[in-house]
Amino acid sequence: MSVPVLDVRGLAYAYPDGHQALFGVDLHVHRGERVALLGPNGAGKTTLVLHLNGILQAGAGSVAVSGLPVEKANLREIRRRVGVVFQDPDDQLFMGTVRADVAFGPANLGLAGAELDRRVMAALDQVGMAEYVDRPPHHLSYGQRRRVAVATVLAMEPEILVLDEPSSNLDPASRRELADILRSLDVTVLMVTHDLPYALELCPRSVVLSGGTVVADGATYDVLTDEVLMEEHRLELPFGFDPRTALPPGR
Repeated sequence: MSVPVLDVRGLAYAYPDGHQALFGVDLHVHRGERVALLGPNGAGKTTLVLHLNGILQAGAGSVAVSGLPVEKANLREIRRRVGVVFQDPDDQLFMGTVRADVAFGPANLGLAGAELDRRVMAALDQVGMAEYVDRPPHHLSYGQRRRVAVATVLAMEPEILVLDEPSSNLDPASRRELADILRSLDVTVLMVTHDLPYALELCPRSVVLSGGTVVADGATYDVLTDEVLMEEHRLELPFGFDPRTALPPGR
């Protein structure tokens, strides 16, 4: 088996106020996988994600990206390898044009000129937003801003794309368009979501975090059809949605 692109071993973390958020989490994701991270509010999902690019430092255990430990000396490279797309795109879009926003990260790596332009346009092409390159982000729709936020991360050519609630506040058309984009990307995806149908549609594998520990790790279809697991960990399917009649990935 190849080295996992994301390798979390025995990760534990307590906040300064003493609240223990993670208790010995193990998570291994291999290149090209699309994995959903599920769990109720307060499960520790955000705390786990903040360890993946070194915003938080492990209290115990370890995190590595393609064999590179997530530690202070490696943070610049780790943050290139692990791209996080926040729930609110306006947290990532702060420049005067789409071009400037997408160029911001690569420019900070020292890229300039033709190579920087190539990165920007390649990222925007991947999300179907190249024609908006010179528009102010605040003139775009919410769904378009979400796609540009994804492009700002893709321009860094990351190994792992971490998405925090990517379908939130999207209308049905924008939700479908984003799903098509995510399926087309040649990148490892970890998707934090409460949108269980979206998890089933996009991620063949799901990991359930509850109470700071991993309580399930398997095929998304199997997780969503395990009624005991779902009830114990406060995971509820939308009214009228039955995964048994949906088309699961890879089935």
